[in-house]
Amino acid sequence: MATTQSQPEYPLQINRTFAAPRDRVYRAWTDARQFALWFHPSTDYKTVITRLDLRVGGKYSVEMHHKGGNIHRMWGMYEEVRPPEKIVFTWRWSEDESLADTLVTVRFTDLGGSTEVSLTHERFHSVADRDKHNEGWIACLGQLGAYLA
Repeated sequence: MATTQSQPEYPLQINRTFAAPRDRVYRAWTDARQFALWFHPSTDYKTVITRLDLRVGGKYSVEMHHKGGNIHRMWGMYEEVRPPEKIVFTWRWSEDESLADTLVTVRFTDLGGSTEVSLTHERFHSVADRDKHNEGWIACLGQLGAYLA
């Protein structure tokens, strides 16, 4: 009997607690105006949300404009939306159409006045790709913390 080996996924997991109520943190992720204000790795970027259709099967697209002129585009589709507890969406960089979608799951846990965000990003094709995204997520969550402060 033949066995099939699945490809490694190289998942990343980040947990961060924010001193803000869960509804506020969830809206920061799901309201296009608010999302654009923090969803970038540093203040050297300006984020433009070109689409945010928050429903199962709805699509989103984002552009991160660096002050030096580079534009990084990503897009995906929402696979699960459970306000204010969880969102799951696919992720693809427009610059690299050859790669398969990765998957992001964000859980929002109410801690009574503060909120724990548990982010899992999986289905990476390499450890290097995962590690780059890990750095980016840590920086973006830092921007979210500054936005919520």
